[in-house]
Amino acid sequence: MTIQTNIGLFCDCFPPVMDGVSVCMQNYAYWLQKKVGGVCVITPRNYGTEYHEDYEVLQYLSVPVPFRRPYVTGIAEIDPVFLTNILNRKFKIVHAHCPFASGWCAEHIAHIQHIPLVATFHSKYRDDFARVIPSKFAVDEIVKKIVGFYERADEVWVPQESVKEVLREYGYKGDIQVVENGSDLVADRPEEFFADARRELGIARDEFVLLFVGQHIWEKNTRFIIDGLEKIKDVRFRMFFVGTGYAAEEMQRLVSEKGLDAQVSFAGSITEREKIVKYYAAADLFLFPSLYDNAPLVVREAAALNTPSVMMRGATASTIIRDGENGFLTDNDEDRFAQLLRTLIASPERVHRIGVQASRSIVRSWEDICGEVLDRYNALISRQRLIH
Repeated sequence: MTIQTNIGLFCDCFPPVMDGVSVCMQNYAYWLQKKVGGVCVITPRNYGTEYHEDYEVLQYLSVPVPFRRPYVTGIAEIDPVFLTNILNRKFKIVHAHCPFASGWCAEHIAHIQHIPLVATFHSKYRDDFARVIPSKFAVDEIVKKIVGFYERADEVWVPQESVKEVLREYGYKGDIQVVENGSDLVADRPEEFFADARRELGIARDEFVLLFVGQHIWEKNTRFIIDGLEKIKDVRFRMFFVGTGYAAEEMQRLVSEKGLDAQVSFAGSITEREKIVKYYAAADLFLFPSLYDNAPLVVREAAALNTPSVMMRGATASTIIRDGENGFLTDNDEDRFAQLLRTLIASPERVHRIGVQASRSIVRSWEDICGEVLDRYNALISRQRLIH
């Protein structure tokens, strides 16, 4: 029996694995289901996880990604139960949020059913492979295959204008559309909410709170943050690292070696959104000096709770920041970074004003974003029908 399905969302990453792409997928699925229904998420199996969503989640056999716990991947084509399920569905459009196993599955479905394939370029994949593969030739060949995947898509999206340059550097020469990421968080909460969040986390009223949320990996410049904090040990502040990753234990060791244990806390991985919201609400300043990220959701999420970010000048991700207006930029220099933190910690009211401006200038709701996504889907489906 053929099951009519409107939209297939394909990604190798989906909750309970939490990162920016996973949150993006989750919100696409939720809001598109609300708007038109018939949404199906296709992702590798997270064993022990059951989904009770309004939309359907189809999973296929998976294995752990080497050196990248808790990520998983798999080959959809060797899972007979999954194949039976997926081939019984008639999609109107498929959208791949990664160029690997699930993306290849989306491409295969689009080819069989003669429907449009949208592919979003989210991450700096070259950096990921270069960290674990010593051969530049091998990494270049992988990147060529990634570029080939995007060249075969009907439409290629990036979440930020500056990300176009990254994809061009990889060798992609086709058209690229910008479709921004959104936020499921909002700033219109009573003052008591922010005060309660600080109280629940054991933060004194006069303590200035710094925050990082994301994968604990060196590519995100987490060592730079810790080295900068060492230079302001004499200042009263609290720092929270939220997340997990291969560098988590080394980061904790580094914090101890630098004598920062009393000021720096590691909260571990947090999957409950309302709990993460409390950290954003309690924070005064979000630290994200990553040169690795393209368009991190966490910066927009922090802004949604009136928390401005410090980002690296010249980074792909930092182009949404106007220095001193809706956030702050630092040079890739630990002394200058530390001096900036000293200045901002001494000016909490200024930091808060700029946080409010960040919430107004760089935050769009996922509901609004998905309205735009749906319009783009419909336009692409109409063009495809004219061709065929």
